[in-house]
Amino acid sequence: MIGKFLNERKSWIGLFIAFEILLLFMANLDPNLSITSIGYFVFLSTVIFVLFLIIRYNRETKFYQSIDEQSDDFDTSDMPHPTSPFEKMVAQRLSQQYDQLRKIETENRIQLEEEKDELLSWIHEVKTPLSAMHLIIDRLEDRNLKAQLDYEWLRIHLLLDQQLHQKRMSVIESDLYMEEVELEPLIHEEVRALRSWCMYKKIGFDIELEEKSVLSDAKWLSFIIRQLLSNAVKYSENADIVIHTRRVNDKVTLSIQDDGQGIESKDLPRIFDKGFTSTSAHQNHAATGMGLYLAKQATDALHITVDVISSPEKGSTFNLIFPKKNDMVEVMTSY
Repeated sequence: MIGKFLNERKSWIGLFIAFEILLLFMANLDPNLSITSIGYFVFLSTVIFVLFLIIRYNRETKFYQSIDEQSDDFDTSDMPHPTSPFEKMVAQRLSQQYDQLRKIETENRIQLEEEKDELLSWIHEVKTPLSAMHLIIDRLEDRNLKAQLDYEWLRIHLLLDQQLHQKRMSVIESDLYMEEVELEPLIHEEVRALRSWCMYKKIGFDIELEEKSVLSDAKWLSFIIRQLLSNAVKYSENADIVIHTRRVNDKVTLSIQDDGQGIESKDLPRIFDKGFTSTSAHQNHAATGMGLYLAKQATDALHITVDVISSPEKGSTFNLIFPKKNDMVEVMTSY
């Protein structure tokens, strides 16, 4: 701040130095003027000028330094009181700008909420014709055509479900309901939903549940498992997907293991990033890069740790490590 102040006042400082030099030069030319007296005058005036700069620095920079340290939340309540006419002009202009930005922010938020509500309404409405379409597909006698249509119908259904949960993600904490969730019916329901896709790709499931239940939110846990299962099915072919649970250090771990194409080691740190679709299969236009991102957002809200083990051409294992029950009770009381 001192450097900025001196740079702002460099014209004043330059003018003062020029007058001092001029005075010394005149004293040197005129023998009637005492060099000692002129030097003493220059010294005193320099001291006074430096004191003047210090006083002005303390008075003038206090307002601007407070503005520089102000938070970015458009709050003008902590703005320092202006004293000089220029400070009052700046403060008035800043207040006007803040008010305008707050107004724009409010309008944008309202517009986003309206668009989100419209999209959610559209998703719910489109589920009706989708359900009717599924009933029509079930009546088809041509098995090959039925399998193909079932597969495409499921892709649309999963994308709509993903979009629905993405829009709800911003309010997930207010939507959570923690309870004892039975894993077996939940997993079987998700596997059953993917049945047509699995039959199309000749994929089976091996389910072994040592631990039968966890303390979590059933709806969001279903969404997480759905994303991991659909991801495993997408990148597998003619293989079994293994699902099992175990308890380690009083924590339940749910593992989903596939023998698919696996993940490159360089991609592992980025698989939960929004929009990331792998570097090895970058031309795969069917990938959206949203499934694992949304699953990670949901696991964070549920305090579930996700551990991934994967090697190229050897498949992947996603481990969902649930918190201890005592820790989860503390989380429940915080909501």
